[in-house]
Amino acid sequence: MSTGISGTTEKSSLAKLDSAELVSSPTDEIDTNISIELITEDDAEEVLKMLKKFFFKDEPLNTFVDLGECKELEKYSTKSLHEHCSFKAVNSRGEIVGVNINGLINRPKETDEPPAKLADVCAHPKFKKIMALMDHVDENFNIFDLYQDVDRLLDIKIMSVDSNYRGLGIAGKLTDRTMQYVKDNNIKLVHVLCSSHFSARVMEKMDFQEVYKLPYQDYLVNGEQVFDPAKPHVAVRILTKRIN
Repeated sequence: MSTGISGTTEKSSLAKLDSAELVSSPTDEIDTNISIELITEDDAEEVLKMLKKFFFKDEPLNTFVDLGECKELEKYSTKSLHEHCSFKAVNSRGEIVGVNINGLINRPKETDEPPAKLADVCAHPKFKKIMALMDHVDENFNIFDLYQDVDRLLDIKIMSVDSNYRGLGIAGKLTDRTMQYVKDNNIKLVHVLCSSHFSARVMEKMDFQEVYKLPYQDYLVNGEQVFDPAKPHVAVRILTKRIN
């Protein structure tokens, strides 16, 4: 995920989760009556509003490049909603306080044309740098080569929780609902690309296993390191979980 575009024949995406559940906050003034619901296309505007306020600012690579307004990231964030496999955490006032944006990825067919490089079709100069990193990951790691028996997987593209609601287990509830979706739909593998140390820790607590790691210090363009986000964010990591 994190800025890879997912689809039936497109590249896998990088899951950029924010600090999610690892930062706690006072709960005496917030509505803790939370329900987990399916996201539909009609939710796109409210989902974007929430992501702009939290995820777009919290994600380590966005922060490092000082991304600012980016219509391409907005499009990426909502393009898989029509697949009806993403979920939202909603309080009793109907406010979205967390999201798990997912996408479905099918094994490419031998007759499929190779997808265009993400950076080549990206006009935003700062987002283009992130896309180039995603291209590099795609060129060096193919999830379907590792899992020869898997023809379809679910990619957790984005997980974000309202900073006022962190520490309440919302990221875990969203992921649990995603796991139920994959079981109900006979999907055998869940994939997430984490650009954040915190998001990777959340997934490891849910028994996801690392299958690929690229330290930021090792990603060089013309001999120079491109990304050096604040510690403890030191690497892009891909984690997966098989579903029995």
